[in-house]
Amino acid sequence: MKIALVGAHGKVGRLLVPILVGHGASVSGIVRADEQLPLVRRLGGEPLLLDVEHAETEEIAAALDGFDAVVWSAGAGGGDRDRTYAVDRDAAGRSMDAAAAAGVGRYVMVSWIGSVPDHGVDPDSSFFAYADAKLAADDHLRGTGLDWTVLGPGTLTDDDPTGAIRVVGDGPDGLDGAEDVPSGAASRVSRADVAMVVAQTLRTPATVGRFIRFTGGDTPILEALER
Repeated sequence: MKIALVGAHGKVGRLLVPILVGHGASVSGIVRADEQLPLVRRLGGEPLLLDVEHAETEEIAAALDGFDAVVWSAGAGGGDRDRTYAVDRDAAGRSMDAAAAAGVGRYVMVSWIGSVPDHGVDPDSSFFAYADAKLAADDHLRGTGLDWTVLGPGTLTDDDPTGAIRVVGDGPDGLDGAEDVPSGAASRVSRADVAMVVAQTLRTPATVGRFIRFTGGDTPILEALER
């Protein structure tokens, strides 16, 4: 499988590249700055310089030509409202349209556990732009003809991987039959486990068309995704 990873230099992306390569995939790590290129090479990927924040859909589509899957693990990093919308909503949406135009079949979005219409984030909160932008991007992806999966991890940590998670909700929208999203320590999941979930999602057809919200847990990742 030939995979384009948007945000390969990020904290999840840099953990994901060697996992995908270890699975036998050819990984192109899309980064926005020259100084980020060497890390992608060291991780085993092929770096691809493309500033998706400012690139037009046609430019992104040209870069994605010939790929089997796109993984979006990029983000503005918070702090600036306008840039959050520019990256997490607008650039993400253009990448989806570009993937469809380029004939890419598979698209996996790394979102967050609260990406639902009633997320409850106060519009006056500094976090609102992120919540609003991610929800808009996720909804855009659902409206495409791509074989999509939206992954909604809980609060991210730098803990070691466990290889196990807890899925919150068991319906296609990630909500059916679910209790409220856990809070505090119960909502946490390591970035290393998120990377493992992304990699396994690409290998698990049952994840197509699903919003999978998850935290750290006791169920092996493959088993959790196939349920």
